[in-house]
Amino acid sequence: MDGFLLCEKTIGISSNHLVQNVKKKLKLKKVGHLGTLDPMAEGLLILAINKATKFSSYFLEADKKYLAKINFAFSTNTDDALGEVLHKSKIIPKKKDIKLAIDSLQGISFQKPPYFSSLKFKGKRLYKYAREGILIEKPKRKIEIFSIKNIEITKGKCSFLVHCSKGTYIRSIARDLGESLGCHAHLSYLKRVSQGNFCLKNKTISHNSKDIIPIEEAFLNYKKIKLNVSNTKIFVNGGRVLNKNKKDGVYRVYDSKLNFRGLGKVIDNELKLKQLV
Repeated sequence: MDGFLLCEKTIGISSNHLVQNVKKKLKLKKVGHLGTLDPMAEGLLILAINKATKFSSYFLEADKKYLAKINFAFSTNTDDALGEVLHKSKIIPKKKDIKLAIDSLQGISFQKPPYFSSLKFKGKRLYKYAREGILIEKPKRKIEIFSIKNIEITKGKCSFLVHCSKGTYIRSIARDLGESLGCHAHLSYLKRVSQGNFCLKNKTISHNSKDIIPIEEAFLNYKKIKLNVSNTKIFVNGGRVLNKNKKDGVYRVYDSKLNFRGLGKVIDNELKLKQLV
């Protein structure tokens, strides 16, 4: 039982709570999630099961899409609706100004992570410091907003669908929007709708073992390479296999019997192991 399971996390529970529930229900040995969702958020949470956990980094690096709602009435210490109110807005920005501010977010920028986050400082999560009243400011991180669509604006509130790179905090977007508009803001709702090749609508969201996606199916966006017996042995042992017919890039690698053996990377006509099943 190795592969990926698409789950839909509900509001109010932690990502780890969902992981433990699925692990217990399906009696699994090893389960991990591929990118946490805050307790106030809902939506797609991909679980890696058993040998699939080896491939987690490919999903942690993937871009994501979120449906977000922002309230411009006040800011909180967590930058979302679960935090303590810090400041109330004296003005409510105009619709045209909100639209311009949202449009300006697209592209590459550097973002300051929230004080309440799972990032670490000296081996300890930032949110643990913040709960003790210690605010640790991490360096700004490079992010990219690929697109912002379906923008809807009402008095004091807005919503949109954002497609962003790894490491993007939507809570920080809410905070920064408020600051750029001369008011205070927080994230009032968040739903992850896609991550990498997976989205809420293209698979049955389930906690059942029959819906586990085989490891190789998660990488159908990569072309495949078939190896003979001798080259398979070289590949799985970390050696380089001459391959003049493939362009540089990552590939799904199969043995002579078409068993999926893992991912490899071709560089300068040589195939080298990236991750073995």
